[in-house]
Amino acid sequence: MGRPRRTSAGVVTGFVLRLIRESVPTTQAALAEALGVDVDTLQGWESGRRPLANMRAGALLDLRRRLPALGAEAALVQWLDAAMDADRIIASGLDDVGGPHPLAVWVHPRETAHMLAWALNGTVPPALAGRLPRPRRGPVAVAPQLASAERTAFFDHLRCTTERAAEQGGAGALLHRQALYLASYDRAPDAAAWTAHSLHRRRDVLARRGWSPHWPEARSTATALARLGDPQPLLDFIDRALADDDTAEAANLNYWALWLGALPVPQPDDAFMRDRELSAWDPVTLLRGLAHGLHVAPGYADLYVHSLWALLIAFPWLPQAGGQLTGPLRERAAQLLDGTTISARSRRELGYVQYVFDHNR
Repeated sequence: MGRPRRTSAGVVTGFVLRLIRESVPTTQAALAEALGVDVDTLQGWESGRRPLANMRAGALLDLRRRLPALGAEAALVQWLDAAMDADRIIASGLDDVGGPHPLAVWVHPRETAHMLAWALNGTVPPALAGRLPRPRRGPVAVAPQLASAERTAFFDHLRCTTERAAEQGGAGALLHRQALYLASYDRAPDAAAWTAHSLHRRRDVLARRGWSPHWPEARSTATALARLGDPQPLLDFIDRALADDDTAEAANLNYWALWLGALPVPQPDDAFMRDRELSAWDPVTLLRGLAHGLHVAPGYADLYVHSLWALLIAFPWLPQAGGQLTGPLRERAAQLLDGTTISARSRRELGYVQYVFDHNR
């Protein structure tokens, strides 16, 4: 089908900017005056008609610095980068954007994925759940969702991109992995069937043991299948391609570090995962991210448990730096151990996690 005419090239960033303004709180007119722009310009930013990403770098940097000074919530301002990344990825599927595909040139972190899920299927990022505006009368958006035709066109683009990338072999590995993972966000019945079929076609990468050049794809495939309701490939991946392999264990922690913000430096490809020194990121930040994730992602509980266990093995001093994480983590661990939702391996590893935190209170 043909691509729909774009009406809002910066819809995600614009909605985040609106949340930022309302956190001050102030009106569009008052904020526009404070920023030295006209109201039409600010309205264009918030609607997405004038994408913030099109601003000159210096002007955008100045805007980001002035918003907290005007009383905006700093944590919301930090989401602008992820929102602009999401808009760039969406634009690649809906507009004639030149150059390499954005999914082929950098490994996107969790915040970008959350922004995309918000726009594509309405899944609110957990970090923003308490900051959303209340529904109002009239045509006021309560989420940065794309129109139905735009969502359809974007997911069609993702599926085509996935198939083309698969034909490129190693040169298209990153693009294929990330496009297929994002395609699993499509909730349409026929799309879910396509995604499941495409993921199951990659069973060959899931069958490999330990580290290999296909390890990142295997991890992504297994987690996408878990999202679609098939957890067994992820359990098999932990047993076969992760546990007891030093390079694979390091790769898993490195990927988590990027995904959860402990590794703040953007990565152009998956090569960073092979670093066995584990010195490029902050272990405490990763511990915090994994501990919080264990509470909100029961479908991936086994992967979170194993990763927590591996992190504590690599950094045995971490329980002493856990601070306020200790209580909630021990409580969640006890709940999981009392239940039947995790594997026998996860029960052993979570028992160890609980033990070391109990003895470092």
